[in-house]
Amino acid sequence: MNPIERRASFGLASIYGLRMLGLFIILPVFALYAQHLPGGDNKFLVGVALGAYGLTQAILQIPAGWLSDRYGRKPVIYISLLLFAIGSFIAAAAHDIYWVIAGRIIQGTGALNAAVMALAADLTREEQRTKAMAIIGITIGFAFSLSLVLSPVLYPLIDVPGIFALTGILAMLAMLVVAYVIPNPAITRFHSDTEASSQQFRVVLRNPDLLRLDLGIFTLHAILMSVFMQVPSVLKNNGLEGAQHWQVYLPVILLAFFLMIPPIFVADKKAKMKLVFLGSIALAAVGQLLLMLLQGSVWGVVVALTLFFTAFNILEASLPSLISKTAPLAAKGTAMGVYSSVQFLGAFFGASVGGLLMQYFGGNAIFIFAIVLLLLWLAAAAGMKVPAAVRTKMYHVPQLGPGGSATLQQQLAQVQGVHEVMVVAAEGIACLKVDMQGFDEAAVEQLLKGA
Repeated sequence: MNPIERRASFGLASIYGLRMLGLFIILPVFALYAQHLPGGDNKFLVGVALGAYGLTQAILQIPAGWLSDRYGRKPVIYISLLLFAIGSFIAAAAHDIYWVIAGRIIQGTGALNAAVMALAADLTREEQRTKAMAIIGITIGFAFSLSLVLSPVLYPLIDVPGIFALTGILAMLAMLVVAYVIPNPAITRFHSDTEASSQQFRVVLRNPDLLRLDLGIFTLHAILMSVFMQVPSVLKNNGLEGAQHWQVYLPVILLAFFLMIPPIFVADKKAKMKLVFLGSIALAAVGQLLLMLLQGSVWGVVVALTLFFTAFNILEASLPSLISKTAPLAAKGTAMGVYSSVQFLGAFFGASVGGLLMQYFGGNAIFIFAIVLLLLWLAAAAGMKVPAAVRTKMYHVPQLGPGGSATLQQQLAQVQGVHEVMVVAAEGIACLKVDMQGFDEAAVEQLLKGA
């Protein structure tokens, strides 16, 4: 990466991470805080407040990316951050659960994800784009882990309204990062590898393998949100006040991180992806069952959460990779856009249904709900086709004459180790799915020089 690419990648990662931190940071404490709000005795409304951002995020994310193609990346990102800040301040000033819901809905309208990814594509060369996306992706996991530990620490100091206000301030600071740290792109154009195309929706929505993966991320985030409707109360019932919950979450997150590494290694290096994937879904179900059975013991909760988050980490890391490998190259950006929207929709569904179940059937209904969802996912995933062990490589393509794209695409398709090729002259890219080993990259580079 050159200096501009590094600056763009880490700057955009900080914006993305700060925003995701703002969405995640209330998860561990909101259910406890909401009990003291007018209307907070209705668990369904608490669930809606917790997950409301997901509904507007899911609806607006892809359109925001299209708007950034037309009006520019930075203007859309500025507006998104401003809306997120406004929603945060409304939630901070809320005097009842309804105003918190309003604030969370407005937070979700700040749907900057697609615009950030598109700007990253504008500012990086084709061969460096995967690195930039990986840097941005890593910040999501880091923001989530940090939120679990930081939230209980901040809770007794500034309370939930203060946390909401802090996220609004961070969003305003992120606007300064956009203005003074992120370079302005020389050219803004559509990128088929990172953006959704309306022409590819039918392809994506008719692909059963992609739909299975979309069901997976929907289920995973639905369960994640429902867990935080009940677990804070479980910990409190075991004598741990909200300010002490980080003492549970910190070791759980650290243990889960280290425990995920061997299965990921086995899946990638030993070609056991389907076994590890299905095993992780089953492990998540075991974790939920143990949460229900061992909720009277802090150590039992720690063990159950460790198992669940180990499975969660494996699945969260595997699903985007499987989407990328499964989707046709021309539909990759669309597949990722649908995947991300479904993820946020799952967050809204899980929190809302979780609250509804708690309201009418009690806390254990949350765990039964999670187990049922996971078993349905396990049944659907059992029929998955494991994609070939491939990776995506991108190259810059010089300006081609008439028919040059088709000719080059045919030549690249014949190179050893190449599974699929897409040459887009308008974007100046050649995108290839290639074998992890045995790929003749020198032959590809020679063909591109000849072109």
